[in-house]
Amino acid sequence: MTAFPSLADAVAALVRDGDSVAMEGFTHLIPFAAGHEVIRQGRRDLTLIRMTPDLIYDQLIGMGCARKLIFSWGGNPGVGSLHRLRDAVEHAWPAPLELEEHSHAAMASAYAAGASGLPCALLRGYIGSDLVGQHPHIRFVECPFTGERLAAVPALRPDVGIIHAQRADRAGNVLIEGIIGVQKEVILAARRTLVTVEEIVEDLQPPSPNTVVLPHWTINAVVAVPHGAHPSYAQGYYGRDNAFYTAWDAISRDRDTFRAWMREHVLAARADDTVSGAAVEVKQP
Repeated sequence: MTAFPSLADAVAALVRDGDSVAMEGFTHLIPFAAGHEVIRQGRRDLTLIRMTPDLIYDQLIGMGCARKLIFSWGGNPGVGSLHRLRDAVEHAWPAPLELEEHSHAAMASAYAAGASGLPCALLRGYIGSDLVGQHPHIRFVECPFTGERLAAVPALRPDVGIIHAQRADRAGNVLIEGIIGVQKEVILAARRTLVTVEEIVEDLQPPSPNTVVLPHWTINAVVAVPHGAHPSYAQGYYGRDNAFYTAWDAISRDRDTFRAWMREHVLAARADDTVSGAAVEVKQP
């Protein structure tokens, strides 16, 4: 067991070449700092999983970290396309990218199935979808009780689940508040888990019913990374940097401009990812 890790230590211990990695957060609490550390460490051949891949996955794909993307929608929210994703799919730059597309409902259900230890998820969906018949992981079963025809998709069990949250206590319990996506399900479904948080506190003190508390035994590593979700937002800490999402469209369109930006702002940077005495132990998987 390694005590008081940095974000770099946690990523080095938990994320390996060839892993399936889910970084979740629905417009809110997107784990940008952790994604940047994966890029700095040069991880390769990753299967990236995310319901709504946006800028952080555009960066990971453009830096050659990804082999495959499992997703249900992809784009720069409110702006347009992900140009590094498009370049990888259309021109195999910097590497070919395999796509596996699902609906939002199917991915949410698949995460829930993984969190429950089930082999697959059942849902009412995909009726009339063009994906049926072309997607090997969409099948149909008959309900043994009603005879209803239901869609089935395999459970999602990522090798690594990564999220950002507001707070953790010194025991490693994590509190999430505000818009809750599938962060809880990802942590419960993943084999290895990393949570970055805005701060470590003595007492979580959940402020309202709209919160999720993840117990310490579901998590391998918690690291304090203030502003670790920027340019997305963390309710109660900072707002969404809408100007950056707009600026990313121009930055990412051109390969050389993209690489120059990544060299300056990600590769040459180092996350201020430890607060003295504020990181929680990593449990070695």
